[in-house]
Amino acid sequence: MEKKEQDSSSRRKFIRKVGLSLGSVAVAGSVAVAREAPENESGETVKLLSPDGTLVEVDRSSIKKARAQTKEQIKKSYKGIPDRKFVMVIDLAKCKNARKCVDACQEGHMLPKDHEWIKIQLLQDSELASKYWFPKPCYHCDSPLCVSVCPVGATYKREDGIVLVDNKRCIGCKFCMTACPYSARVFNWKDPEVDVPADHVYDPELNIPPVEGTVGKCVFCADKLRNNELPRCVKACPMGVIYFGDLNEDAVTNGVETLRFSSLMLDKHGYRHMEELGTMPTVYYLPPVDRMYPVEIGFEDLDESISDRYRTKDFTKSGKTKK
Repeated sequence: MEKKEQDSSSRRKFIRKVGLSLGSVAVAGSVAVAREAPENESGETVKLLSPDGTLVEVDRSSIKKARAQTKEQIKKSYKGIPDRKFVMVIDLAKCKNARKCVDACQEGHMLPKDHEWIKIQLLQDSELASKYWFPKPCYHCDSPLCVSVCPVGATYKREDGIVLVDNKRCIGCKFCMTACPYSARVFNWKDPEVDVPADHVYDPELNIPPVEGTVGKCVFCADKLRNNELPRCVKACPMGVIYFGDLNEDAVTNGVETLRFSSLMLDKHGYRHMEELGTMPTVYYLPPVDRMYPVEIGFEDLDESISDRYRTKDFTKSGKTKK
């Protein structure tokens, strides 16, 4: 009984902090790396061996300790966060296609503008029904087809429910893209033209920057969860459309209100998109009933390329275009 109370207390901390604290990572040895020389050099030089075996001299003020090694970050990303089962809920009645979730995701993951890890579609259940905005990230399925077809284990699912892609292993075969029935993945045809921090260490939980010839997708902002923060899309949405939480705690939050997940599903008739496929998504939807905004608002202030995407296509409930 005492153990159950302790477990329950531990899970409740998730709603207050949204995740677990990221322990400090020890930096191995006294390895040093060179960076760009500052304006005020010390005048004292140090000899270092470059990666290609060349002996070089750099100013002492330009040296700093190396960060944790990539392999340590990758090993940690495979374990996931203990005792968690993450879940997302999207309230379609609140969405007005503000696209702040898309912008925050692209900025946080250094994505090109034509690469969207969370897509906002315009759906219509039938010819007699009204259209509505439909945000669609990766569903982080409990039975993910993408994981089962990957020949090199680059796509994997953790115990906390998050599905990640290790770009250090990905060979760009696109089997996962073909297997995913939700078109949640994008192929990186080229390296993005972004400035990567000099001390950047590759981590599948963040997965930046995109690597040419590999596949990318929504990662539930696993790096944010380790830092007691909500995913970027949740925090960025001005309407509170997206809720995120822990199934073990039976609670989700959009950063403003915290609700019991099970009650929300029953009271609002929650469902999973194309659930008949048997993939068991961990992203749930609340129907677009009593919508807060008319669909037309979603066309305001859009780039022409994006607005044309919606105006020239008539989407069915599955997200496929009608012929």
